[in-house]
Amino acid sequence: MSEPRVQGAYRVLARTYRPGRLSELIGQDALVRTVSNAFRTGRIAHAFLLCGIRGVGKTTTARILAKGLNCTGPDGRGGPTPEPCGVCPSCVAIGEDRSLDVVEMDAASQTGKADVLDLVQGIQLAPASSRFKVYILDEVHMLSEKAWNALLKTVEEPPPHAKFVFATTEIRKVPVTVLSRCQRFELRRVEPAKLAAHLAAVCRKEAVEAEPRALELLAAAAEGSVRDALSLLDQAIAIGEGRVVAALVQDMLGLADRGRLLDLLEAAGARDPGRVLDLLGELHALGADPRMVLQDLLHLVHLASRLAAGVAPGRLGEPLAAPLLERLEALARGSDLPRLARAWQVLLKGLEEVRSAPDAAAAAEMVLLRLTCLSDLPTPAELARLLRAGPGALEAALPAARPRAPSPSPTGRAAAPSTAGASGTPRPVSARAVAGPAAATVEPGADATAAVETPIRFADLVARLRARGYAPLAGWLIEGVHLVRLEPGLLEVRARPGLPRELPGELAAALQAVTGRRWMVALSDAPGEPTLAEQAEAARARRIEELGRTEPIRNLLELFPGTEIVDVRPAAPAGARGAAEEEGGR
Repeated sequence: MSEPRVQGAYRVLARTYRPGRLSELIGQDALVRTVSNAFRTGRIAHAFLLCGIRGVGKTTTARILAKGLNCTGPDGRGGPTPEPCGVCPSCVAIGEDRSLDVVEMDAASQTGKADVLDLVQGIQLAPASSRFKVYILDEVHMLSEKAWNALLKTVEEPPPHAKFVFATTEIRKVPVTVLSRCQRFELRRVEPAKLAAHLAAVCRKEAVEAEPRALELLAAAAEGSVRDALSLLDQAIAIGEGRVVAALVQDMLGLADRGRLLDLLEAAGARDPGRVLDLLGELHALGADPRMVLQDLLHLVHLASRLAAGVAPGRLGEPLAAPLLERLEALARGSDLPRLARAWQVLLKGLEEVRSAPDAAAAAEMVLLRLTCLSDLPTPAELARLLRAGPGALEAALPAARPRAPSPSPTGRAAAPSTAGASGTPRPVSARAVAGPAAATVEPGADATAAVETPIRFADLVARLRARGYAPLAGWLIEGVHLVRLEPGLLEVRARPGLPRELPGELAAALQAVTGRRWMVALSDAPGEPTLAEQAEAARARRIEELGRTEPIRNLLELFPGTEIVDVRPAAPAGARGAAEEEGGR
């Protein structure tokens, strides 16, 4: 049911075609069915809570409920109904906003306790001329805590003639004590197809010629909001001088042609940065907003990902022209899910950068260049296979696609020699403190865990302690103990301040349990050797410096300015590599 036009004044479409009955609501089938059944059976709640995004119909639904509760029908004998007649005195008064028994309060501007107390005092009075007094509180999440406390008891036990309808866009900000006192309804976003059909119906009533593609663009831009869609339709009719044309709508919304967007994705996949910049420049010259370009690219990558996952074209959720669908299917076939997921991440992160950048166009260029560089980067599973194949396979892959070898991978492969040791120092041990000494980990060479009667190296001794369940003790030794002398049955160390006083006794008992012989642990004031953690850090720094001088890694660092090697780790055993490869493939 549409609102009547005022003679000589134009009423915007969003107000002209505001629903007047529950059956006229678009895309809210669950709410319509529930409330209609409640009216029919007489089980009408005393408080309703309507939540949803802006423009989805919360206030409109609240006014329909107010009319339905007070409607008397054309003959004056009707009762509460989900389909108010619109002609009885109550419906007319409510529709013209002059009913004394329907009170609308903007909780965004009237947030205090005093505002609510004024409302509560009037609730006790009987309706002036209607069946019920209906209180509609919009943006109710804005009420203060004191205001809610003043209203809670009345909402829980209102007089028989009072009904409440709350509307909010922030349901999580509404107190739980209020939620438990109301019947809650989620007003959902309207699907683009339903929204486009509604716009087409409005155009027919307005005798406006509209291209279907233009209505699809308007429905997509509205993001599920009926009011936004109608407002955009008003603007499109004005810019098209009485017609709704797809090309003009694209310019109005700052959208780019989907064919050109697919050209962009294909150029990025082909690693053609010049073509990418040319296409983006053309779109920018045509008035496309860089932010909208990235949003549209995200949407296309999402559609291609669904196709790659096996979703049938008919279930994508939106109608696509045959040429566009064919190109999307080709994109999905040519890119597996990991690559499409990576493209999604690059574009999503880039969208945040474009929104905050001082020059949106330049930021969008950099995002698409990044996507071009990473488009053919191997997946973690492919990288693991290259590493397993040996240095030759990885180096052979570098000239073909220089960006394919990210810095963590070669360092992960080359870290294995770090356990070989350097002259004049014990065998390096990779130590990493996670949450203090007790959480330190030791990863020595494989021979360190072999069963020997008495280890002759401090690092091996610590490794055996950890392997036998003395992890906290091993952590203390790694981080806070300097070795002074080590002989069979004798361990002399210098402990850093703060280590437990009982450390020597506990260490002696642990060493006896691990090696099967008695040990004497002595504390010394001699400087001793660096701690195992310091030795590991020095070995790591040396290995990073060595790797930085190798040709493959030097090429990578030149390809990605500002990149640096931050860590070196031993290569995982075969079983662990397989598990990592499987996890990366997911």
